[in-house]
Amino acid sequence: MTDIGSAAPDFTLPRDGGGEITLSALQPKAVVLYFYPKDDTPGCTKEAIAFTEHLAAFDEAGAVILGISKDPVAKHDKFVAKHDLKVALVSDEESDVCERYGVWVEKNMYGKKYMGIERATYLIDGSGKIAQVWRKVKVPGHAEAVLDAVKAL
Repeated sequence: MTDIGSAAPDFTLPRDGGGEITLSALQPKAVVLYFYPKDDTPGCTKEAIAFTEHLAAFDEAGAVILGISKDPVAKHDKFVAKHDLKVALVSDEESDVCERYGVWVEKNMYGKKYMGIERATYLIDGSGKIAQVWRKVKVPGHAEAVLDAVKAL
């Protein structure tokens, strides 16, 4: 269950730059876990840049930002370098975490159905509980709305 108030599903995944990130190891910090479809596409790039631009404010508010997609770590590394991103990007190549958070969904583009990641963000409080969820995210203004929610925790 990924409802508000429920425990956030824990995971350990590889991250850009090497190493792994375990969600529960980040406690007692709040975590902004944003799921995005694909590295280096227009919307995903704008979202990553927006979170990077606000990183100091998130840090000051006691939150860590994690971006998660199915892209492999090597692709994350290129994406980070190309756009000078400062947020951690983790790789869920098997889509296990995406499925547990309910963001691996059927999509429809030009009449063609396929499986993909729905752009969504989870705010996880310092005790590991889901505090807020944004589904079908529209990028403009999203990082600022999430920052306001972090500050309100």
